Amino acid sequence: MNGLTKAQAVAWLLPPRRASWRRLLFLCGIALLTFAPASSANNREVLGPGDTIRITVFQNPDLTTEARISEQGTIAFPMLGEIPLAGQRPVDAGARIADLLKRGRLITNAQVNVAVVQLRSRQVSVLGQVVRPGRYALDDTSSRLVDVLAVAGGIGPAGDDTVVVTGTRDGKTTRMEVDVAAMYRSGNLSRNIELQNGDTVFVQRAPVFYIYGEVQRSGAYRLEPATSVMNAVSLGGGLTPRGTTRGIKIHRKAQDGTLQKLDVNLTDTVQANDVIYISESLF
Repeated sequence: MNGLTKAQAVAWLLPPRRASWRRLLFLCGIALLTFAPASSANNREVLGPGDTIRITVFQNPDLTTEARISEQGTIAFPMLGEIPLAGQRPVDAGARIADLLKRGRLITNAQVNVAVVQLRSRQVSVLGQVVRPGRYALDDTSSRLVDVLAVAGGIGPAGDDTVVVTGTRDGKTTRMEVDVAAMYRSGNLSRNIELQNGDTVFVQRAPVFYIYGEVQRSGAYRLEPATSVMNAVSLGGGLTPRGTTRGIKIHRKAQDGTLQKLDVNLTDTVQANDVIYISESLF
């Protein structure tokens, strides 16, 4: 783990408030990296431009070649020149090279093995509130949602628990929302979906509320599920000596866009983008 302890690496995954979920996410990614079969990529992956492969010919070490598949889908191989391999599985690519060696009367009954060194042709985009947005390659050890989030440095401090995954399945555009924290709270990992080439993972900004008036620290705060007005006041550092819990107001935008001014109690639930006003005591 590049010299980091698991405890140190936990901070990469989710904002500090969710250390338990960060730990679960990180350890899940490590387990997949540790126990995934190394040969599984060779068994099912289709080669494409950008992939790096190693070709070995039995009893012919001088023909061992490591090459990157070009944008045209070809590699250069000794004695055979350019060979198109894009769109083929590694086992089929090996059989093709063996057949070309045999037909060219270069090696009789050649036994050729093609191994994937680096798979770069299958990529997903990770955008929004992650530590390192960008495009990331998929392989058998990092093809699930949690794996890709871990590679991208995890969800940033301003990121929401729920991420959106868009892509194409069977020719149709798909969209799925996954609550990562809830997935681990429930223990149901069925939503840790396997991503496919061309998918986009978007981590939106977490919802916030605003509090001002007679509180110690007015400002914007992350809205957690089931946050009450009392919780909001606590996050704001509590009341000032002049503040009162009587007459608390919430300014809330209605569905039609109008702004409502509501009288609320300490037990009422705060909604996204609510503006809470704590008034000054008259006595």
